[in-house]
Amino acid sequence: GFFIFFLIKGWVRSVRAQKANLFLHVNDGSSLLSLQVVASSELNDPLLTFGSAVEVTGTLRKSPHQNQPVELEAQQIHVVGECNPVDFPFKIKERHGLEYIRQFPHLRCRTNAFSSLLRIRSEAATAVHSYFKENGFVQIHTPVITSNDCEGAGELFQVEPSGPQNEEEENFFSVPAFLTVSGQLHLEVMSGAFSRVYTFGPTFRAENSQSRRHLAEFYMVEAEVSFTQSLEDLTKVMEDMFRSATEHVLAHCAEDVDLFHKHVTPGHRVSPEGRLFNLAIDILNRSSEKFAFPTDWGCDLQTEHEKYLVKHCGNIPVFVTDYPYDLKPFYARDNQDHPEHTAAAVDLLVPGVGELCGGSLREERLDLLRARAGLEDTYSWYLDLRRFGSVPHGGFGLGFERYLQCILGVDNIKDVIPFPRFSHSCLL
Repeated sequence: GFFIFFLIKGWVRSVRAQKANLFLHVNDGSSLLSLQVVASSELNDPLLTFGSAVEVTGTLRKSPHQNQPVELEAQQIHVVGECNPVDFPFKIKERHGLEYIRQFPHLRCRTNAFSSLLRIRSEAATAVHSYFKENGFVQIHTPVITSNDCEGAGELFQVEPSGPQNEEEENFFSVPAFLTVSGQLHLEVMSGAFSRVYTFGPTFRAENSQSRRHLAEFYMVEAEVSFTQSLEDLTKVMEDMFRSATEHVLAHCAEDVDLFHKHVTPGHRVSPEGRLFNLAIDILNRSSEKFAFPTDWGCDLQTEHEKYLVKHCGNIPVFVTDYPYDLKPFYARDNQDHPEHTAAAVDLLVPGVGELCGGSLREERLDLLRARAGLEDTYSWYLDLRRFGSVPHGGFGLGFERYLQCILGVDNIKDVIPFPRFSHSCLL
C-alpha cells in the first residue's frame, strides 16, 4: 500500500479535545462543508482555537462521498494565525442574524451565512456573464466616470481631484464629471456597431436614503439589443437571463442556498419559472387595498403598488408595460397612442423586492428626439447616433443586489453586497 500526503490550509471552525485524540473542523472558504481533521492529542496547542488559521499535513483517513465531509489524519498542525475567541464577535454554537453580523463588515465574511452569500454572489455573476456570452452579446466596459446623467434624477456624485495642487484647476476634465448612474447611454453608442451588447459593473446614486432597498454603490447588469421594435424581445432576454442565472445558482450552490432557505430566510423558495403581463393601474384601482400613494393614471408606481401587483398575480414575476410617457426619460420610445400617450417601457416586478428590471425601447426617430427640450445642447452626440445610421433598439438594467435578494429572500439590500455604502456609512 501507499499513502498520499495532503497539505490543507484554512481556518478552524471547531476544536474538540479528548484524552487520546483531537478533532478539528477546518474550512478554507471554498465550500460550506468543512474538512474533518483527526489528530493525536499530542498535537494540541493552546493557540489552536476557533478562528485560528492553520496548515495541516496528513493523510486521507476516509474516502469522501458526495456531500459528506472529507476526513484527514493529521501528522502535523501548524498555527499560522492566532485568534482570541473570547473577544471574537461570532460564536461557533450561536446562530447570528444578518442584522447582527452587519455590524462587523471586516469580519462577517467568516460567518457561514455571509460566506455562503459571497459564494452565491460569485456564481450568480459567473452565470450572468455565461448567459450573455452564450447568446451572442459583446461585453462593453462602460466608464465609471462620466459627464452625463443618464437617469436625469440629479442624484449624482461629482468627481473632483483632492489636494491643494488642484485647487486652481476649475475642472480636472474641463467639464463637470460624475460617477456613473447607468451604462445605458454608452451601450446605446455601441448599439450602432454591435447588434447585442451588455455591461456589468458598479453604479452610484447619491440618494439620501438608509432604507432596505437603497445603496449608494451597487452593481447593475445592463443590456442593449439592436434591430428590435418589440418590448417582448426585451422581456424575453430579461426572463431568459433570470431563469438561466437562477438555474445555474441552484445547481452550483445548492448547499449555500439551502442554508439561507432553512436558517436565514426560512420558508423562502425560488423557482426560475413564471411569466405574466398585466394592466397594472386597473388592478390597483379595483383593489380594496388602502395605498399611501395615489393610483391614478399618470402617477408612477411606488414600492407598495409593485408588491401588491406581484401578490395579486400569485407571487410570481410580473411584467408591467407601457407607462405614461411623461414619467419616462427622454430616450424612451413614444408609442404615439393618444389620448393615453404612453412610452414603450417595461418593468419586471418580483416577489419581496418589487422592481428588479427596468427597460424600454429607445426613441430612434430624430424628429421626435429633437422635440425634447435641451437635447441639442447637452446631448448633441446622442442625436448624432440617430443622424448616422440608427436602428430601432432597446435595452434594460437589472439591479444585481436586488436579484440576490429575490432568489434568497433577504430583506435588506445591505446584506447581499460585501461592503455596503449608503448615506452616513462608508466603513472600510
